[in-house]
Amino acid sequence: MEFAVPDIDLARVRQWCQKKVPARVRDKVRVECEASGRDLTIIELHAVPESGADQEWLRHPVARLRYMKSRGIWRLYWGDSNDRWHEYPDLPWARDVREVLAEIDRDPTALFWG
Repeated sequence: MEFAVPDIDLARVRQWCQKKVPARVRDKVRVECEASGRDLTIIELHAVPESGADQEWLRHPVARLRYMKSRGIWRLYWGDSNDRWHEYPDLPWARDVREVLAEIDRDPTALFWG
């Protein structure tokens, strides 16, 4: 599948995810980015204890970033407990994906990291 997201931005988000968790605990916790069309979904994964050789992971969607190519902007969404996505009101849009990542890091409303 070809992505509508600029390659440089996809690389930035993946690098940001990689830096979220120290290497020494990545066997227990990870943050990853799933790309689909114009959406990038940030996922937090926690290892299921004692799941054996085929490690199982619990997945928790943290945020969704949507690139609007026609306007050259990013929109940010947060997920509720019913797996529905809602526009994040404190950052209506951003021209640079790094602004969106900084807002997720800041998380003043505790919608992303709780």
